[in-house]
Amino acid sequence: MSEKKMASSRKSHLKSVMLSIAKNLLEKEAVDMKKAKETYMAENCPAPNMSGGIAELQEMIKKLALTIDKIDEERYDAEAKVAKTNKEIEDLKIKVVDLQGIKKPALKKVRLSADAMLSALLGTKHKATIDFKANLKQVKKEVKEEEEVADWRKNIDNQAGMDGRKKKFESV
Repeated sequence: MSEKKMASSRKSHLKSVMLSIAKNLLEKEAVDMKKAKETYMAENCPAPNMSGGIAELQEMIKKLALTIDKIDEERYDAEAKVAKTNKEIEDLKIKVVDLQGIKKPALKKVRLSADAMLSALLGTKHKATIDFKANLKQVKKEVKEEEEVADWRKNIDNQAGMDGRKKKFESV
């Protein structure tokens, strides 16, 4: 589908028409907002009656102060509720992340020689070869020497009598 290029004069004309329409819409929106504000104020805030004396004005001020206090309490309660809800939302988001867990990618089995691993770790500048098998410790099998088991009867004969018991304590 080929697009035809528009002439610059046509572009500027369309742009100016769009801007004028947008300007009219913004002006109309501002007038509507002003009317909505006036109707809200007329419904919820009646005009103050200033025809009374000082006592009536003071009473009206006290009522206004009580109303302001009540509204401030409601605002504070609403803010506290919003803060608590936001905290709960954050906790739930953390729980969701914990439950999902971290997805680990499937690892591929790679076979590298010791030299290839060293070159990958150290880079191409270092040429080092290490014989890992040569550095392993040599384990020698030791033959356990078994003690000759003496005749137990001879041991008892040596400990028999007072001389045998004396030797036992003296040797310690």
